[in-house]
Amino acid sequence: MIVSWNWLKQYVKLDISVDELAHRLTMSGLNHESTTDVEGDLAIDFEVTSNRPDCLGHIGIAREAAVVLGRELTIPVTKLSESRPPATELTRVDVECLDLCPRYTARVIRGVKIAPSPDWLRRRLATCGVSSINNVVDVTNYVLLEASQPLHAFDFDKLQERRIVVRRARPGESIVAINQKRFELKPDMCVIADANRAVAVAGVMGGFDTEVSDSTTNLLIESAEFNPVSIRRTSRTLGLHSESSFRFERGLDPLGVEWASRRCCQLIHELAGGTVAAGVVAVGKPIDPRSPIVLRFSQIKRILGIDIEPEKACHILLKLELIELRRDSELVEVRPPSWRRDLEREIDLIEEVGRIHGYEHVPEDREVPMTTAPRSQSERVESTVRSTLTAAGFYEAVTLSFVDQPLLECCRLWSQAKPLAVDHSTRRQENLLRQSLIPNLLVARRTNESRGTMDSELFELARVYLPRGAESQTGTPGLPDERVHLAIVSGRELRELKGVIENLLVQTHAEARLEAKNIEQPEFASGRGAEILIDGEHAGFLGKISQRLAAQFDLRADCCVAELNFDRLLAVARLIPQLRAVPNMPASERDLSMTFHESSTWSAVESLVRSVAGPNLESVRLLGEPYHGKQIPAGRKGLYFRMTFRAINRTLTHDEVDKALAAIIAACSRDLGGELRV
Repeated sequence: MIVSWNWLKQYVKLDISVDELAHRLTMSGLNHESTTDVEGDLAIDFEVTSNRPDCLGHIGIAREAAVVLGRELTIPVTKLSESRPPATELTRVDVECLDLCPRYTARVIRGVKIAPSPDWLRRRLATCGVSSINNVVDVTNYVLLEASQPLHAFDFDKLQERRIVVRRARPGESIVAINQKRFELKPDMCVIADANRAVAVAGVMGGFDTEVSDSTTNLLIESAEFNPVSIRRTSRTLGLHSESSFRFERGLDPLGVEWASRRCCQLIHELAGGTVAAGVVAVGKPIDPRSPIVLRFSQIKRILGIDIEPEKACHILLKLELIELRRDSELVEVRPPSWRRDLEREIDLIEEVGRIHGYEHVPEDREVPMTTAPRSQSERVESTVRSTLTAAGFYEAVTLSFVDQPLLECCRLWSQAKPLAVDHSTRRQENLLRQSLIPNLLVARRTNESRGTMDSELFELARVYLPRGAESQTGTPGLPDERVHLAIVSGRELRELKGVIENLLVQTHAEARLEAKNIEQPEFASGRGAEILIDGEHAGFLGKISQRLAAQFDLRADCCVAELNFDRLLAVARLIPQLRAVPNMPASERDLSMTFHESSTWSAVESLVRSVAGPNLESVRLLGEPYHGKQIPAGRKGLYFRMTFRAINRTLTHDEVDKALAAIIAACSRDLGGELRV
């Protein structure tokens, strides 16, 4: 926010240097950026945080200066010389979308003379970086910079039926703005219209057809309040930004709407002549009073670490124009002014007391009691997952949540629904919210390959955005299902990648069984894709990417991928290690080499072995990849696997182990058509 030194002195007595004022305001939260000489005036640039839109005008800055300097604030008194007929007989205002425009006022001025602005007005605007246009438009800009309330002047005679309709844009509707560019409007946008057409994009920019020109004689002055979210969405969707939208996006003082309207008409009458129609046409919701806030004096020291007398704390709040409702020895209850929308809780009042008292008065060595918050279960599991994968040789990647259409379509494992799009994304071609982490990781792997790193092992733990299907009354999609997923991209063999996932269960002490169920998906090579189940519930996918996908990403080396719903890992994780005795009895191992039908999966074989081997089976694992060769009949594959048997309290006999082995061979032959290789 750039303020004029000469202009600021109109509202508060400044008998100190500019540097001293800048320092005092910086210490109270308005960071001083620069001071520049502009034709005998000083342009002082302050950084205004988004929660203080009241400081986006000279009166707001002057109000802060008056508090920190202990001076009186002088706000101009608005006096209107009004004439009949009243404004209600000259125009009409209909607000059809009170959710987007809770408050709209219109005043009419007739018989104005458009001319250049006087020197004092042009100089003040120039100091703030605003070009002079004419006396009417300059006044609207002047009041905006004075009170942080945007206004707009319409050529009243160019409004069809001389009335205003505030409504949502119609399908296919467009408007030529005062910058002479045409913009296509969407039904969720708020527009200011006359009887038949849109004449302004509400809160953003006026229309070319009704702008004030040299031939204008009659005016309609708009002062309104708009929904900040709606203005922000509209501004970004259209790529159209203005001083007005900048302020409306942050939320303004509802009581300032009427004051700014009177102030604007008063100045136009003084500088452009004409007569102001009596009264105002005002439509909107009633202004709800601000909710009271209680400040307990004991909390000031607990939070700030210093003693501030209750009397001084109350004095600071009163200087900030909060209304005291009650007070006793322990607390004070106050009501914030309408322009301080950021004051909602007790901690907000403590911050106000602290910053006006001066943070420089807080000793650096003063201890402020605080405790560390314990990490949540989710955070602890995430940390374990990251450390486990890093130890296994993987590097964590961080990619954008936005993808383009080809990236989205290449991997539709989780949803076939229409993706959620963000119209105002700064990346115009990548405005879709991702439904999988795999595509961006494949892009990262390709980038590594192009730079000579052929074995990049990557993982990402981040959110995906799956549409729920519900839509609002305006036709826009509902909020997405934001899930945290874990994705891995690797050049290792498929069974190694499955082993990495199994190790995640081990490291999180999950007593859960991982199963890979063979599936056919276009993302995976035929016969090389699997659905991951944890304790029988769907958890994700695992597979070697198809040739089509490898070609799409121009990958040179083979690549396997996995993606898991992190909630499934979280559900089975037991982060408290369970004590188990170290086995002190010898183990017996047996290897089997058998052939099975090509359609049989290792998961099915493993499950069958565990079900018939008896209580002494400790582990079963596949050795090597499924084998196809001259010795293997067509349509079959060879599996070579090892079983470990152990009893916890004695040494197993050969007969016991051989009996379990015979049961396994018989079950595999009976249930899966397995044949023992000799």
